[in-house]
Amino acid sequence: MTGGDGQRGRTGRLVGIGAVSGVVGGLLGGGNGVLTVPALAHDTSLSRPAVHGTSTLAATPVCVAGALVYWLAGGTIDLTAGAGMIVGGMVGGVWGARLVARASDTVLRVLLIAILALTAAKLYLDAAGLDPADGAAVVPAPLLATPWFVVPAGLVVGVVVGAWAGAMGLGGGLLAVPALVLLFGVDLHTAAGTSLLVFAPNSLVGGLAHRRQGTADLRIATLVGLAAVPGAVGGAFLALALGNAVVGLVFGTFALVMAVREVALLVRHRRAPARAPG
Repeated sequence: MTGGDGQRGRTGRLVGIGAVSGVVGGLLGGGNGVLTVPALAHDTSLSRPAVHGTSTLAATPVCVAGALVYWLAGGTIDLTAGAGMIVGGMVGGVWGARLVARASDTVLRVLLIAILALTAAKLYLDAAGLDPADGAAVVPAPLLATPWFVVPAGLVVGVVVGAWAGAMGLGGGLLAVPALVLLFGVDLHTAAGTSLLVFAPNSLVGGLAHRRQGTADLRIATLVGLAAVPGAVGGAFLALALGNAVVGLVFGTFALVMAVREVALLVRHRRAPARAPG
């Protein structure tokens, strides 16, 4: 294979990563980084922090395209909770970018595995009708009726989720969607649309912060992000066509598969140094 053929092959793989991750992001309300992070780690020579930073920046087009579909086709966006989360997410995204530059590879993998496993468990419980809250929000209904509580609460949630998303490069959906469902009592479709809206500016701010500190590759992020747009549109329309229970099962299964994969990679990574001397 010539150098040109090799470059075209790498470009084709990156386009493929973007296309598939776009479908995941549009269908699940973000969180497409659960695919782009391991895929970029496997198919590029980027350092682990740069993988997370590049994934963060590449998530921006997915969030914009997906949020537009949810808004125009289904009207499933909670602007009251989303307003505070947008501001908090941008602030948290900058902190997350700084955090990932100092975190070890093992810490990043363990955090990813934990959130994937917890998300899968919750969604499976919901689908089986075993949700302890029986679908109700944790926050009392009278508080949810006033923006004077919901917007500041969204701000706090946005900071936490934004910092995590900025560090992990996962687009925020794996945390934002369960948080919106559990804390604010919205349905899964509304949570997905709101999550995409919230993390459009978060991904951009966090990604640019990564770029400034050298933990993001602009060329790869642009290629993957633009390739993801058609998939994000298709994934969002598919989510709107499916029931909440089906979307929850899809989300939970995907999260569980990715958690198992990351556990296997973590075990392999930790065993590798012990085998190296031999």
